[in-house]
Amino acid sequence: MFNIGNNQIGSNNPLVLIAGPCVVESEDITMRTAEDIAKICDKLKIPFIFKSSFKKANRTSLKSFSSIGEEVAIKILRKVRDELNLTVLTDIHKESDIELIKDSVDVIQIPAFLCRQTDLLIEAGKSGLAVNIKKGQFLAPEDMKHAAEKVASTGNKRILLTERGTTFGYHNLVVDMRSLVIMREIGYPVVMDATHSVQLPSKARASTAVGIDALFLEVHPEPEKALSDAASQLPLHQLEPLLKEIKEIDNLVKSFK
Repeated sequence: MFNIGNNQIGSNNPLVLIAGPCVVESEDITMRTAEDIAKICDKLKIPFIFKSSFKKANRTSLKSFSSIGEEVAIKILRKVRDELNLTVLTDIHKESDIELIKDSVDVIQIPAFLCRQTDLLIEAGKSGLAVNIKKGQFLAPEDMKHAAEKVASTGNKRILLTERGTTFGYHNLVVDMRSLVIMREIGYPVVMDATHSVQLPSKARASTAVGIDALFLEVHPEPEKALSDAASQLPLHQLEPLLKEIKEIDNLVKSFK
């Protein structure tokens, strides 16, 4: 268990929501979405960490949208944190990104494809920020202990481990719910990425029933117009009813422990 901003995560604390648009598209969309999600979480008494990428450096196609500009996007994330008083997460892709974002966010996220990059993990740990490591689609859950050890070697043990599915043939992902239990045994809070695993809200419910510390969702007010991951982001208007169900399940599961 540890604190991220004002949120306690792990050790049977209430589930934390990590949510926001896939990428910073504009100041208006980012601020509006952050504020709307915060109001929902306030109403339901769910701890909230806002997420959005300042840059997408791992797109399949060269033509895919990457960023509105690194400095502009980071400035917007800082505004979310300072003006809305929210905890903020963004992902990095190389060591030099850390210097760019370290004073503007609270959590560094390591993308799944980079979860074995030793130098990246060590530098993320040295930042002193909390580090969310996404499990690569190619890794067994028990192998995530090595990624966690690289961050922890810096003395930083504010580590989250995220499940986001395992490759099952071409273009298919499958979620083995046992991985959540196995990763928890490594000793760090576990997160379910219900957006990138199979893009199904039912997986959010199922993983909460297994027992998780945080739920990761990409949320957009108009997903069909999103510049990145348009097909997989949850429409903002569907968030509150889903979270009501998730909260009930989380309360029930944690009442047994």
